[in-house]
Amino acid sequence: MKKLLICFAAGSLGGLVMSLAVWAADYSGITSSLGVRIAPALALPCLYQRIVWGGIWGFLFLVPILGLKAFSRGTLISLFPTLVQLFYIFPYKTGNGMAGIELGLLTPVFVLVYNWIWGVVTSATIKIAR
Repeated sequence: MKKLLICFAAGSLGGLVMSLAVWAADYSGITSSLGVRIAPALALPCLYQRIVWGGIWGFLFLVPILGLKAFSRGTLISLFPTLVQLFYIFPYKTGNGMAGIELGLLTPVFVLVYNWIWGVVTSATIKIAR
């Protein structure tokens, strides 16, 4: 049970940090200057969604991946939510085209980076908690 709680909490923290990174990239004008229209508001509904889903995705860290350091684990596991976002959520749930291309050509790169932030923060938090 302790491992479940740690993974969920760490994933939730990763979701919060990722949300702040998304907001900071928009606030600083990075995304708009590169033609990407990913700019969710830093509002409670958006935060709740990312924090809860971050926690749910955090359960992937229960899968044993032998021989990988925390940074590598976080990087590898972050690919799963990235693939879901790019090839399921964007085209089928939000109607923004395959890989979110309708939000800008560099959208997949931003999604990859944001989820990488989630994965590394989650992995580091789990390592610290153990």
